[in-house]
Amino acid sequence: MKCEFGSQKEASQLPSLTALRCFEAAARAESFSRAADELHLTHGAISRAVRQLEDDLGVALFERRNRRVFLTDAGHKLFRAVSDGLGLIRQASRELRDKAQSRPLVVSCEPTLLMRWLIPRWPAFQVLHPGLDIHLVAGGGPVSFDSGIDLAIRRNDFDWPPGLYACRMFNEQVGPVCHPGRVEQFFDMAAVPALRAQAPRLHTKTRPQAWREWMTASGLALADRAPGQTFEHFYFSLQAAVAGLGVAIGPYQLVRDDLEAGVLVAPMGFTEDGSSYCLLAEREPTVGSAHAHLQAWLQSVIS
Repeated sequence: MKCEFGSQKEASQLPSLTALRCFEAAARAESFSRAADELHLTHGAISRAVRQLEDDLGVALFERRNRRVFLTDAGHKLFRAVSDGLGLIRQASRELRDKAQSRPLVVSCEPTLLMRWLIPRWPAFQVLHPGLDIHLVAGGGPVSFDSGIDLAIRRNDFDWPPGLYACRMFNEQVGPVCHPGRVEQFFDMAAVPALRAQAPRLHTKTRPQAWREWMTASGLALADRAPGQTFEHFYFSLQAAVAGLGVAIGPYQLVRDDLEAGVLVAPMGFTEDGSSYCLLAEREPTVGSAHAHLQAWLQSVIS
């Protein structure tokens, strides 16, 4: 039996896919110019494509007023259909490419969090998901998902582009930490523990405002001048605190293992500083994906 997918007449009734793509971008941006920038075309090319589509369908899709465009009722109807269709095509394309490439999921994590929190817990994730191929890399600051990074764990102390999918992991809590044997030397342990003026403060170039941010969050003021040292990376300052060299600002999640092991103490406790750590991606994870499994696991080990 012969199976026919459709006649030539039926196929010709489909609008131009190029015109539909131009229309969808213009409708989403409510601007021919922004659509042209997004698709790397000229304003005139977008305008002609939309006009071609309107002529083909026999209806006006946009109202043009004062250099802006607004969807008509017909435009809204077509936009919903085209958006859904292109979304399905993009999703299917991503899944097919991912399957064809069969490459690992690359997760970029801020170095200190990676070293002191994520890596020690990573064997537990591998036991739960032995078939997932995920590579951990150190990285901080702005993220480019075009550079081979699929997911990123970042503190929200900088602006990231709108439209990124962000899942909050935990709120940052910070406090002064030191070696247990140095508490009496570095802190006045009266009714309300306080840092002694001459206690050496440990600083880091990668988070130079850590002490000031803690003072702001806790509502406490310390003398501007105090002995101390500055280290290249945050984890060096924490290791210096473990060695008894002074007092460091310790984010709770980064020092919780040391607190439990008894190699650090936090005499003044921890205070939320208003920031948080998030898992960033270009889009929301699909059910059953490596991204979804990782996100669920992260939320389970933090809670």
